Amino acid sequence: MPGSGTVASDLLGLLQHAQIVERSHLAAAPTAVWERIASMPGVNAELMPAAYMTFPRGRDRLDRRDIIPGQPLFRSVLLLFCVLPIDIHTLALVSLSRDRGFLESSSSLLHRRWVHERTLEPERGGTTLTDRVYFDCRVAALGAALAPVLRAIFRHRHARLRRHFGEPK
Repeated sequence: MPGSGTVASDLLGLLQHAQIVERSHLAAAPTAVWERIASMPGVNAELMPAAYMTFPRGRDRLDRRDIIPGQPLFRSVLLLFCVLPIDIHTLALVSLSRDRGFLESSSSLLHRRWVHERTLEPERGGTTLTDRVYFDCRVAALGAALAPVLRAIFRHRHARLRRHFGEPK
């Protein structure tokens, strides 16, 4: 179990036990994919119409220079179908590399720990985008019930990204 390295290496250790792994091949350069996925409007475009994440004015990008690794960036209300509040997420980024990805370590009312790694790798004709997510629900039984729902949400997000960017030929 993680515990003796840096925060990022400890979190990557948790991701070895990721409950969600989703990968897509997109017909766009990493810089174009990054512009979309590093913005809250882009995140919400992935989630729509199933969900929407609120964000404070001026915090519409995840790659701002004033981000302090590991410190909460903002709190977001997660709205089911854009209207029904179902969770409050405290978003914190541990590492971020423009056009390459990010490592998030957040928490919410539902999740004691939410670790999300999103990577972009250049490939012939575009970019491979990979999401790996590890989560620890505050109520253990809820984790088993939420796992298939969260997998479906990430499949939906990737389908929306493939629809937006297309797939390499």
